[in-house]
Amino acid sequence: MFFFFAGGLEQQATQILKKGVGRCIACGSRADLVEYEKVLKLFFVPVWRWPGKGPLMHCDNCKLFFPPPPEKEALEAALRCQFCAREVDPSFRFCPSCGYAL
Repeated sequence: MFFFFAGGLEQQATQILKKGVGRCIACGSRADLVEYEKVLKLFFVPVWRWPGKGPLMHCDNCKLFFPPPPEKEALEAALRCQFCAREVDPSFRFCPSCGYAL
């Protein structure tokens, strides 16, 4: 007995949150911040859909989904001591000013 299976898992953009926010990491064209869903297809017919975990960047040119770049505020907060709020080198394990464990 021979079975032929044609199907797969695909991501589809459901809603555009911000248009033209960044650049595609593959082709360099403009990318949008979108909400997405994952779709299971059997014989090219959608069978099951479920929402994605968080927003992703989506390129309309090459149809690539990729994670958004980290926000500047989150990056700056990561480089500061949580106890004394002084700037700290990312390679340090302890704050040189107050000794707090990072």
